[in-house]
Amino acid sequence: MGRWETRSAPGRAGAVRFRPLPVRSTVRLRRPVDIWHKPALSAVVALAVPDLVLLALGRLDLVLYTSAGAMCALYAHGLPYAARARTLPWVVLGMVASVAVALTAASLVTSAAVLVVLASLVAAVHKVVCDATRIGPPGNLILTFIAASAFFVPQRPAEMLPHTALALATGAFAWVVCMAPALVRPQGPERIAAARALEAAAGLLRARAAAVGTSSAGDAEPPGVAHARHATAAAVNAAWHALFLVPTRAPAKATARAGLERLLVRAESALGGVPRDAAAEAGRLGGWARELRSGRPLPAVTLTAAEAEELAGVAWEAGVALEPGMALEPGMALRSGARTPSGSRKSPGSRKPSGSRSGRAVGGAGLRRPVPGRPRGVRAVAGRLRPGSPLLPIGARVAVGCILAGWASLAVGVGHPYWAVVTAASIYQANTTLSWQRAFQRTLGNLLGLVLFTALLPLIHTGQVTMIALALAFQLGAEATITRNYWLGSVCVTPMALLLTEFGHPLPAGTLIADRWLDTVVGAAVGLVCCVLVTNRRAADRIDLALERVAAAEAAATRLLAAGPGTTPARTGAEGTRTGRTGAEGARTGAEGAHTGPDGARTGTDDGRTGTDDGREAGWVRDRLAGSLVELREAVDVASGEWWQRALPEERIARAEQQGHRTLAVLVRRPAAPALAA
Repeated sequence: MGRWETRSAPGRAGAVRFRPLPVRSTVRLRRPVDIWHKPALSAVVALAVPDLVLLALGRLDLVLYTSAGAMCALYAHGLPYAARARTLPWVVLGMVASVAVALTAASLVTSAAVLVVLASLVAAVHKVVCDATRIGPPGNLILTFIAASAFFVPQRPAEMLPHTALALATGAFAWVVCMAPALVRPQGPERIAAARALEAAAGLLRARAAAVGTSSAGDAEPPGVAHARHATAAAVNAAWHALFLVPTRAPAKATARAGLERLLVRAESALGGVPRDAAAEAGRLGGWARELRSGRPLPAVTLTAAEAEELAGVAWEAGVALEPGMALEPGMALRSGARTPSGSRKSPGSRKPSGSRSGRAVGGAGLRRPVPGRPRGVRAVAGRLRPGSPLLPIGARVAVGCILAGWASLAVGVGHPYWAVVTAASIYQANTTLSWQRAFQRTLGNLLGLVLFTALLPLIHTGQVTMIALALAFQLGAEATITRNYWLGSVCVTPMALLLTEFGHPLPAGTLIADRWLDTVVGAAVGLVCCVLVTNRRAADRIDLALERVAAAEAAATRLLAAGPGTTPARTGAEGTRTGRTGAEGARTGAEGAHTGPDGARTGTDDGRTGTDDGREAGWVRDRLAGSLVELREAVDVASGEWWQRALPEERIARAEQQGHRTLAVLVRRPAAPALAA
């Protein structure tokens, strides 16, 4: 990728930056995502069953409506099953509502230009809401593709209700398909999240070990180490939040989650520095990650002194003594005598059974908890959509770009311009650079897909069974390749989308291919023009806010470290500090009130729980600092990709990140500072 050039007019203090748009990295293939097969197989099953039923009934013209619900099977595969069960119904309802709006418009509106406007507004809503909810891949693309297609399908008012009901029914079936793996591997998603954190930590240890003795003078950190450190912090943070979504009311589930927490503590320790046996530790972490992915029982973890203190606050609440060198194995009592709340050890003969509080976490007792007071659910989404949100300019880009692309497609003679709307909607990413890459990738992939579709026309015309088999094969191929590069996945997506058109309202092959060619080029070109013209000027402002949050979180950490272990300084966590909004969404990391002074100070024993309060405080402080650093890096990456933006405070960013991660490392190594949240 090219470097940013700083240019400013003579006599002006402000500077703007222009960056050449990348080409080579745009088409480079990456490693596939580790769980690509999960959404792929789920979607194939969710699509195949309704398609075969429609084939038996002779109603393949209804494939678009059944596909609307079935495609929801692509979502939420990174969430633990309990959270997935709650999230997928919202995806299905969003899809069904979008289809209902589209079918209503199609039955009542005759103007193609007006339909383009309505489809574009729905596409903008999809983009903003998907980004605000952070639903993950495939994001807004599937919703927009289905809804935009439905806007231009001939429809009668009497057909709207049954067609919408088909989407709802297949959406319910998609929910069943996505939840079915829980019967076989109920802990699969959280184990994968923990494995990713362990693999990132192993990579960080290797990068740091390789950089020892090669660093130049000064505080500069090798780029490879900095990248690995950011990746580890993000992976560990994501894994903790995945675990927070796991219910622990049942003792067995609480015990299983406790085992994953111990592994995450070990992964988190990599942020604290390079151990003497860095290569061996990296090997252990990688081995544990492989065991997690394989589905084997959780490995036993031997705690170091620092890691035993890491969990000391949790153990105190559970009435268990943790000591260095203790091997903790899931499903068994801790091999130690219990400790009374006052700190005295009970005799081994008085130890409680393994199912009690002194043996393991019961009903979630003793497990880590997220920072209290942070908005969740609908409140969190509403906070991310507040006035001034950086998501709003992206929504404006999508609306304007899709409208102009659809109108331009109509102007060149395309009768059903929904493909131009979908193309324009799909290219809008977090910044101009990413949008350019997506436009280039989509154009290349679509054109190659048209070539593939043309080559397969003789086979397609052999019958409907062949068309169904090809559509399912393309769906599987799209999921297998799209994570390697979007253009490669588009090669499969394009013929699959054309086959959906063939099922419902077939067109002559020449007309179909020509329309898709025009729609693709027009949608990508107009979309890019709007992306360049509608600049996200709030991207740099987001960096300023993120820097303030990092500074506030670091100040809270410094106060905690200065107070020393075993004490609880002025409140910086639950009951205390409200530092503003620590994430892009405006999540508050403190609680209700600004109690950093005497009113919020609680330095006493607090009902005899000084050690436990100190542990909670350290956990919440570290949660704030780690989350703020991840948010700062995300804000920098987004702003760095805007082609027209004021110069970023590069030195201030680098200094804040270096100091923040150093402080985070001290918190990780802090003796007797147990962290209950991460």
